[in-house]
Amino acid sequence: MSKQRRVSRWAMGIALAATVAWSLPVSANTWPLPTNGSRLVGENRYHVVENDGGSLEAIAKKYNVGFLALLQANPGVDPYVPRAGSVLTIPLQTLLPDVPREGIVINLAELRLYYYPPGSNKVTVYPIGIGQLGGDTVTPTMVTTVSDKRANPTWTPTANIRARYKAQGIILPAVMPAGPDNPMGHHAIRLAAQGGVYLLHGTNADFGIGMRVSSGCIRLRDGDIRNLFEKVTPGTKVNIINTPIKASVEPGGVHLVEVHQPLSKHIDDDPKTQPIVLNETMSAFKEKAQTNTDVMNYAMELRSGMPVDVTRHHVAQEQSM
Repeated sequence: MSKQRRVSRWAMGIALAATVAWSLPVSANTWPLPTNGSRLVGENRYHVVENDGGSLEAIAKKYNVGFLALLQANPGVDPYVPRAGSVLTIPLQTLLPDVPREGIVINLAELRLYYYPPGSNKVTVYPIGIGQLGGDTVTPTMVTTVSDKRANPTWTPTANIRARYKAQGIILPAVMPAGPDNPMGHHAIRLAAQGGVYLLHGTNADFGIGMRVSSGCIRLRDGDIRNLFEKVTPGTKVNIINTPIKASVEPGGVHLVEVHQPLSKHIDDDPKTQPIVLNETMSAFKEKAQTNTDVMNYAMELRSGMPVDVTRHHVAQEQSM
């Protein structure tokens, strides 16, 4: 059996609670937190493309996943006109980032935001858009807090943003009033770090969630920013990380990895082939006797953005005897 078929089989096999979704609308995807040391949450779904079923972006919006996440989970699919009758994997299953489960956690490489409501045993996962490649538009990693939140915000573009738009023939006003033309949408959550220049906000565009499209801020779909706006309060912790590969040893000894395309650092970088550097913890995970390094290497090449079983099963079976 080829490595690709093995990875595909195991990726589907661990989705024990996966369901086939034909026309189920999804808003915020909220899951109970795992127990017994597990980091696996969510369940993948499957979508059958209908005739004139719309673009991949429309399907991503229907299930509230990011555009690139859906594209990576379904390599080879036409992003503009997916083939009628084809079955798409909706990547809703994920490993929680290996950081404290508190407040807001944003993994830039995943293009996902995790929100842990206080006093609740749940996590809500939102797809996001982040800063474009280059200059002051890159969204930085940081640990900070929510400093303020506003409904119907105005937008004051920086001098650099105005210059960049002017180079494209677009003259921005010094202050963009609230309303349907405001690219910040109808809700904004300001972060305390770096003078408050970074925000979580909505958008007046119908494209770009799950992509690198912003001027550095973090975009959410309208329903998501409204949902998050109603829940968070000033002082909420915000942890922004950049982790393209996650791993977990699940209860029972199952070894899982989840690999995303790393963020490009230069315009000529190819995120599909850009090297993924393993830190000490990830290297130790890969070197465990219970980890099938061949399958893990292939998962790192495939970069599906979904949890993959990389357990060396005969070792696990021998140790259980």
